[in-house]
Amino acid sequence: MLYLKKIIPFVLMLWLVPATLAAQNNGQQQSREELERRKRELQKEIDDANEQLKETKKSTRESLGQLRALRDKITLRSRLINNINEEINFINGDINTALRDVKTLQKDLDTLKAQYAQLVVYAYKNRSSYDMMNFVFSAQSFNDAVKRFQYLKQYREYRRRQADNIVTTQEQLNHKIQNLENQRIKRSDVLKTEQDQRATLEEDKKEKDEVLSKLKGREKELVADINQRNKDAQKVQAAIRAVIRREIEEARRKAIEEEAARRKAAEEKRRRDEEARKAALAAAEKAKADAAAANNANKPAAEKPAPTPVKPPEPTPEPAKPVARTENVLEATPEALALSESFEANRGKLPWPVDAGNIIEHFGIHQHAVMEHIQVPSDGIVIATNKGGAVKSIFDGEVKSVVVMPGSGYVIIIRHGQYFTTYVRLQTTRVKKGDMVKTGQVIGTASTNDIENTGEVELQIWKGINKQNPEQWIRRR
Repeated sequence: MLYLKKIIPFVLMLWLVPATLAAQNNGQQQSREELERRKRELQKEIDDANEQLKETKKSTRESLGQLRALRDKITLRSRLINNINEEINFINGDINTALRDVKTLQKDLDTLKAQYAQLVVYAYKNRSSYDMMNFVFSAQSFNDAVKRFQYLKQYREYRRRQADNIVTTQEQLNHKIQNLENQRIKRSDVLKTEQDQRATLEEDKKEKDEVLSKLKGREKELVADINQRNKDAQKVQAAIRAVIRREIEEARRKAIEEEAARRKAAEEKRRRDEEARKAALAAAEKAKADAAAANNANKPAAEKPAPTPVKPPEPTPEPAKPVARTENVLEATPEALALSESFEANRGKLPWPVDAGNIIEHFGIHQHAVMEHIQVPSDGIVIATNKGGAVKSIFDGEVKSVVVMPGSGYVIIIRHGQYFTTYVRLQTTRVKKGDMVKTGQVIGTASTNDIENTGEVELQIWKGINKQNPEQWIRRR
């Protein structure tokens, strides 16, 4: 029984430890899945940047597109290296855990073997059948003899289980050792990958520096291009604001007309009600007068009552004050309000206007890619895509304007309640003013940037006359 008391804690440990490890592994597994997912996304973005770089390199001169593609590659590869380092940390944790498990199992195995050796020695010393029988029959009573016999059976069973535990623990130990070796091999492979990525990162940085150096030698040309783009952007912005203001004025005019019509209808109803009330009052007065005259005709003159005074007509109520217009006239109709709310509900989930591409110019004011002392404004985001690639509406709405702007190609403005999406730098268009479009419907094709040798489209989002950051509205890729 002494041996049973010694073995019970070990058995409990073997039962509880796997459950604890399983709970820890479950949390780690989720983190690893997220790590692997992000690793695949980064690799896909790097591949896209490589394809973009290949297209821009077809040009005979260095371009901002090459510089942007190289910088994107450097940023993405740095993130990938960080991702790989996190994976290495996970593997190191697995190796440390495996080492602890191996040491624990080895210690437990040594304990089991020592205990089993004692059992074997005891069994050898008492191997005689005569000693066993003598042990049973030397009992003072029959019940005592049965208990001694049961004890011998339990002892043999316990010794058998000890042997099985040794085998099981040895198998677990071998499995842990093999797992430890596999983790070490995996760490070696991942470290090799990390080193390769760092080497490639250094090559990308050198190439970026070379392109940047050559572009800085064309500063006058780049400044002229910046000025021209700013002029084109100002014209586009003026056209967009004009369309939005026209929509606001049109919505305000309709709201005023509807309010005037409502007031006119209310006034007409009030006038009819007043005329009906006066007619009813006159009829009642006449009936009362006729009844009084008939009654007085049958009475002596002294008994005739004084004439009943006629009740003056009630004062006409003042016209109702006009109801205040909706705070935002662009949402004056239930349909426009529902469209605005639906657009807002999809913030961060709106689709991209192109099937494939990457952002090469972000929203807002930022430093020029080459001349860091120059601030460059952007009213939306510029997406590099396939030349002539399809451009799609990112939400249901009505086309409010389709114009051609010098230097910007076709510009399409679509209204979604109080929101407007604008698609600039289109080569062709497939819609016209007044068309109703659906999410994902092709509205045109991307223009071609001959210098960059790529397709381009600019997406702008407006809330009334206020510009929005499109990256906060479209889904992340």
